[in-house]
Amino acid sequence: MTDILQFSDDSRHFSFEVLPPLKGSGTDALFDTIGKLTEFGPSYINITTHHSEFVYTPLENGLLERHRVRRRPGTIAIAAAIKQRFGITVIPHVICSGTTVENTEYELLDLQFLGIQNLLLLRGDKAADDKIFKPSPGGHAHTTDLIRQVNRFNEGFFADGTPIKHPGCPFSYGVACYPEKHEEAPNLKQDMEYLKIKQDLGAQYAVTQMFFDNEKYNAFVEEARAMGITIPIIPGIKPIAKCSQLNMVPKTFHCDLPEALASEMVKCKSDEQVRQLGIEWTTEQCRDLYAHGVRNIHFYTVSAVDSVREVCRRLM
Repeated sequence: MTDILQFSDDSRHFSFEVLPPLKGSGTDALFDTIGKLTEFGPSYINITTHHSEFVYTPLENGLLERHRVRRRPGTIAIAAAIKQRFGITVIPHVICSGTTVENTEYELLDLQFLGIQNLLLLRGDKAADDKIFKPSPGGHAHTTDLIRQVNRFNEGFFADGTPIKHPGCPFSYGVACYPEKHEEAPNLKQDMEYLKIKQDLGAQYAVTQMFFDNEKYNAFVEEARAMGITIPIIPGIKPIAKCSQLNMVPKTFHCDLPEALASEMVKCKSDEQVRQLGIEWTTEQCRDLYAHGVRNIHFYTVSAVDSVREVCRRLM
């Protein structure tokens, strides 16, 4: 992965994150999204994955029966399809949530067969009906456990210690980080100590949760360097696009909206006005990041593809 992030010029670089399609909805919309973004020559494309979720079916006795449903299947297949169709480096998410060590092992084997060597390793979100994160039986509770499994796989051993007869090329991987701390961390310093552990275990880069205040990103990077975190810290950015995000984004993603941005959002009378504000804010945010030495900006595109496209056009 580090070779992807070693740029030989001073030009501005981008990467993008996309979601696999909902079960049964086909790939046309996803490929259309990627087609809109390929004109900017993305460094790579992240493909998210999601844990299984539950639905509840009423029974005749008045009780509810819980069924596990995987709502967005096909991360590995979608990654392979994007790689083949567009010739772009793909980095699928591999997560702890909703899966087992054995299933993760099969994912790694499939990815090796497909020649996909770059991963983003994450714990994943807790299930919607859980108050705290609960690993599946036989699954990992922490990203560090997942990292250790991938490291062991890279060394030529399955999780049970059995040697792999024909080890393939080893995986490289990155992790997530949080300039305003992970929601479950007691404080930012301890959260950053976890990032240091992930680096020491082998993570080659980190991608931030979305943020809207560059001063928080800059302070985070400065503190990370002081703690001995030397890996690239890629800023993750997403344009505001709807009026409802004034309250939804801080609640869902646990990041603050700067007072200047929130004040302008309150004045907007429609989603379109907010979308234009988001484009302007994000463009200036990115220009400032580039001016301070950032080489690659990672865009979260969900529900914001056209806004991201316009921001990239203004930055090119």
